[in-house]
Amino acid sequence: MKSEISPTEKFNENTKDIDVKSTIDILKAINDEDKKVAFAVEKALPNIEKAVDIIVENFKKGGRLFYFGAGTSGRLGVLDASECPPTFSANKEMVQGYIAGGDSALRTAVEGAEDSIELAQKDFTRLNITKNDTVVSISASGNARYVVEILKLAKERGTKAIGISNNPNAELKNFSDVFIFLDTGAEVISGSTRMKAGTSQKMVLNMLTTASMIKLGKVYNNLMIDVMPTNEKLKERAKRIVKEITGADEETVLQALQNTNYKVKEAVILIRYSVSTERAEEMLRNSDGILKKVFLNYPII
Repeated sequence: MKSEISPTEKFNENTKDIDVKSTIDILKAINDEDKKVAFAVEKALPNIEKAVDIIVENFKKGGRLFYFGAGTSGRLGVLDASECPPTFSANKEMVQGYIAGGDSALRTAVEGAEDSIELAQKDFTRLNITKNDTVVSISASGNARYVVEILKLAKERGTKAIGISNNPNAELKNFSDVFIFLDTGAEVISGSTRMKAGTSQKMVLNMLTTASMIKLGKVYNNLMIDVMPTNEKLKERAKRIVKEITGADEETVLQALQNTNYKVKEAVILIRYSVSTERAEEMLRNSDGILKKVFLNYPII
């Protein structure tokens, strides 16, 4: 049974006369409401931490991370998942995002998709989700049948289930191992959850994947050490990172990157230890793919 109306659907007293305001006052009203989003996320940090630890533990078992959502929430999940391969050289299977109604729903609303239990069952089954995976359902109201059914199925299969919602009484909560409540309150335009609710969800998804990838060794200091250089801008970034870590000259850095097919960590090892590409790869494997562990495991005497 659904709970009382979601806070995101309620009337916002702060913007009750927004329809007669000047352009700058409309923008200030939106901006004032947006300022509350980061504080809402801050309050949820303890549960976001729990979610990250679950995701990392399952990644280490070879598991995957799945995002499921409808409408704006689904689009945000697909967006975050699609950015992991180029940012962290993550296998495209590692983080996956799905929206109720399929890819066509990314651009056009699919009638009834968010409330389709059948679509949820179909998507869950075809993905062959296992106990080593992590399932995240995202919904402003937390009551859309599609995302609720996804978490119900996850719980039945023994898969870790995480719910993200802007409603403290979301039905998702009943099926979540970790429930992340984002208290963003009433929207600037009542019910327009692409605004504060969507912004808060985007921030949390960034945290889930970024923090998880950091803990897996895909960041060195604050450098994007596992960047996938698929264009000239990213190749230049790779060169800057290798130079920053090794202090080597431009020619040495470029040669190392070319020898390792622009794999930044391997290039750093090759330069630092004057070893072959094969040996650099071996040293990295022996250190769980974490560059700082390589430095600890193979001290330069």
